Amino acid sequence: MKVAIAGTGYVGLSLAVLLAQKNEVVALDINAQKVELINAGKSPISDAEISDFLANKKLNLTATLDKQLAYQYADFIIIATPTDYDPETNYFNTQSVEAVIEDVLSINPDATMVIKSTVPVGYTESVKRKYASRYLENSLTHQTQKKRRLKLEAVVSAGQRHDLEKISIGNRLWQSATQLHQNLCVADIKGDELSESDSLPNILFSPEFLREGKALHDNLYPSRIVVGEQSQRARIFAQLLVEGSKQADTPVLYTDTTEAEAIKLFSNTYLAMRVAYFNELDSYAETHGLDSRQIIEGVGLDPRIGSHYNNPSFGYGGYCLPKDTRQLLANYQNVPNNLIRAIVDANTTRKEFIADSIIRRNPKVVGIYRLVMKSGSDNFRASAIQGVMKRIKAKGIEVIVYEPVLEEETFFRSAVVKDLGEFKARADVILANRLTDEIIDIEGKVYTRDLFGQD
Repeated sequence: MKVAIAGTGYVGLSLAVLLAQKNEVVALDINAQKVELINAGKSPISDAEISDFLANKKLNLTATLDKQLAYQYADFIIIATPTDYDPETNYFNTQSVEAVIEDVLSINPDATMVIKSTVPVGYTESVKRKYASRYLENSLTHQTQKKRRLKLEAVVSAGQRHDLEKISIGNRLWQSATQLHQNLCVADIKGDELSESDSLPNILFSPEFLREGKALHDNLYPSRIVVGEQSQRARIFAQLLVEGSKQADTPVLYTDTTEAEAIKLFSNTYLAMRVAYFNELDSYAETHGLDSRQIIEGVGLDPRIGSHYNNPSFGYGGYCLPKDTRQLLANYQNVPNNLIRAIVDANTTRKEFIADSIIRRNPKVVGIYRLVMKSGSDNFRASAIQGVMKRIKAKGIEVIVYEPVLEEETFFRSAVVKDLGEFKARADVILANRLTDEIIDIEGKVYTRDLFGQD
């Protein structure tokens, strides 16, 4: 199977590596440096399994900057481009997804597109209708050109070159008839009669459930595979994922498109709710001088609750949870709710609580130890510690940052200290979302709510 993947972030690159074990995969990106690294067998992101597979496994994987090369012969095209939440519109910015769709409809409209990017509930159905007329027009043209090419190739291979001129005349008549049929179909499609599935683009939605830094691991050992269509092509795509994984008993669920989108947002919002719950438990315990660890351990012994995903933090962050919870809340615009709003608001409250706890210590210099969200990750987009940092700076307290991933000299106008020893010496209080061996020697300076030493 020929597979193209648009985007080589955690989602795209992990899928590229997974599928390249048994399929021909072309990964497309706009970043030349990332393309060069992938083609050299090196990972541009921090993920141990991806690095190992690129360096040591036999993969049929090519990275490219060329859209034509990536898309032209692909059976499946996976869209894994970023969709950041736009607070001005209360909506994911889906421009990158639609840019890929437009390119595919121009280059290879008969390919099946699978959206892996997180999108609002109802998006896939709306985008299929948006591009229905363009799909029909381009698909008919593409099929005609393909038939002409195959027929000409057959004639040439049979040695019947003398018939080429006759065939060319016949093809021109065929093309004219096809154009007439195409115009009639496009005229029909401009109405609202879109009941025929053949008149809609080949677009599926399949949510991803991956952790940053462990994306390939989570594809190799998936909790479940969800495909938002009940069709033969959905089964083929799901089977590609199953064949690439290392477990044969993965649950596979075929749903309707919009339900699959809802599964993604509700899953991440539930995880955010769990983070917020244990953070608020921890805020209560700290305020009243109680031992949070003892309380959490006792609560977690109930098998209905469990002792997982319960380590307090400065708030949920990263690329997924903050934007997905806000998007789900936006989808609740005309639906009564209390809990979804509370999950979003609780994260703001927790950051304020942490910042106030630091400010009460009256430090002159606060050190931020690592901006990244979790161990094994190099991503600090929307990390909760940044929200805490901004609140501390607003009180006029100097803030310095230690983050080896950063190459810049400053981060949001705070000095980035490259030397860990200097960082430890300069800071009066060191804020660490997760405690590591690097700072255990100055534990008396460290403020953390990490109770269990895990993400």
